[in-house]
Amino acid sequence: MNQLNVGLLGAGRMGSFHGESIAKRIPEANLYAIADPFLGAAEKLANKLGTNIKTYTEPLEMMQDSAIDAVIIASPARTHASNVIAAAKNGKAVFCEKPMAITIEEADNVLQVVQEMKVPLQVGFNRRFSKGFESAHNEIVSGKIGTPQLLRSLTRDPALGNPNKPEWTIFLETLIHDFDTLLYLNPNAKPIEVFVMADALVRPDYKDKGLLDTAVVNIRFDNGSIGIAEANFQAVYGYDVRGEVFGSEGMLQMGSIRESNMTRFTKEGVSYDTCRYDQDLLFDAYVAELKSFVDAVNTNKQTTVTGEDARSALLIARASIESYKLNQPVKIENGVLI
Repeated sequence: MNQLNVGLLGAGRMGSFHGESIAKRIPEANLYAIADPFLGAAEKLANKLGTNIKTYTEPLEMMQDSAIDAVIIASPARTHASNVIAAAKNGKAVFCEKPMAITIEEADNVLQVVQEMKVPLQVGFNRRFSKGFESAHNEIVSGKIGTPQLLRSLTRDPALGNPNKPEWTIFLETLIHDFDTLLYLNPNAKPIEVFVMADALVRPDYKDKGLLDTAVVNIRFDNGSIGIAEANFQAVYGYDVRGEVFGSEGMLQMGSIRESNMTRFTKEGVSYDTCRYDQDLLFDAYVAELKSFVDAVNTNKQTTVTGEDARSALLIARASIESYKLNQPVKIENGVLI
């Protein structure tokens, strides 16, 4: 069996998970190399995952390795666009963690280079690969609940941790998942208006430093439907990812905070354990998205989540930022803010 030689850029939390998936969970791929500019990070992960894995401290040097077929980009979000472009210019297929870019200009540059180089690109919107969300999408496409009218997607992290986050993190790195989910669950619909309410309610003492840890985004689509994307950085009860679509002929709900389908019945009442980590809650989806990417590259098929999909989610994120700044709705027309 021919294996896809994969280079991993980024040996941090998410990169380590993706590296382990390539090395141990996806036999059609081979973890050939790891690059990380932090001294010793690539070597540490390579030693954990297996033998004969090349390591680099210079990402571009890894991308220039002719033995590598594809690159997984799990570097900090603000470096994604430049790293995708570098990998594409070296002829590599690219899997990029979300967000693909921070600005629309960056996103358009990425799309132009990817198109010119004719390389596959997939972006890491994992909820499309979560069984419940995928099943809901298929039911909506088949018309099971009629026309979508009200949609909701939410992300609530279990703990804020370090409040010193890059500006607009809640829109560009957290709610970006929910924006993509709403687009996925509202097929062919385009966002036309966005209005945001956001604040620092978990750590109000960091608001002056640019932190927003709580947000609700209202989105009007061109098919008449209305979507709500909601996020909070500290849900003390666990990692909470859910969605809902109400249609003209029914409703679908998806997502669960449960660690398993076990329910506990005792004299204290009824309870169950909850997931406290994204890689536990969405383990199967994280693996499935990488497998989908590997299969697409190996079989020369279209990737499941394209750069155009990533740009569409980013457009809502940028509209959200403008709406927060202006404290008013922001309109979208023909793929641009107006």
